[in-house]
Amino acid sequence: MTSGDETERPKRTGRRPGGADTRRTVLESARAEFAARGYEKASMRAIARAAGVDAALLHHYFGTKDQLFLAALELPVDPRAVVERALAGDQAGVGGRVADFLLALWEQPGVLDRLLALIRAAATTEQVAALMRGFVAAELIDRIASRLEVEQPELRAELMFSQIVGLAMARYVVKVEPLASATRDELHPLIARTFQNYLVTP
Repeated sequence: MTSGDETERPKRTGRRPGGADTRRTVLESARAEFAARGYEKASMRAIARAAGVDAALLHHYFGTKDQLFLAALELPVDPRAVVERALAGDQAGVGGRVADFLLALWEQPGVLDRLLALIRAAATTEQVAALMRGFVAAELIDRIASRLEVEQPELRAELMFSQIVGLAMARYVVKVEPLASATRDELHPLIARTFQNYLVTP
C-alpha cells in the first residue's frame, strides 16, 4: 500500500527540464537534425523530440528556427542583420556600405576567427557545407535578391557572397600578398566598386 505522499506525487513527463545540460543537448540535436534534413526541412518539433524536450522550451530559449540554427553553428553575428544594414538607404552607396560593414566586422575580436573556422569547416566537411547552403539560400541570398532592381538578382547576390568568402580565404587563410597586408583604406574602394557592380550596375 502506498503512502499519501507517494500517491500525490506528480508523475514525470519524461521531458528534460531547462538548464545548461538541456541547452547543450538541444544544440547537439539541432545540428544533427539540420545536417540530416537540411535547413528548410528541419523542424523545431523534430529537434525537440530528439532532445527529449517540449517544443515550447525551444521557442523559449531560442525563439525561431533560424535563431536556433545560428546558435547551433555558433555564428558570432546574425548575417541577416548585416544584409538589412547594408541594403538600407540609397542604392548609389550600397557597395560602400557592404564594404564598410564587412571590413569593420572582420576587425572585431573573436568574430573573424569564428567565421574563418566555419569557412574552413564548410570547405572540408560536407555536413557543415550542407547546413550553410540551406541557410545562405533561404535567409541571405533570397533576402538580398528581393531587394535588387537588376536582372538575375539571385546570381548577383551569390556572386557577392562568393566574393566575400573568397576574400576572407585569400586574405586571412592563404594570406596572399599584397592582399594580406593591405590596409582597410586600400581595400575599401576596390571591393566597394565590386560589390556595387554586383548589386546595382545593370
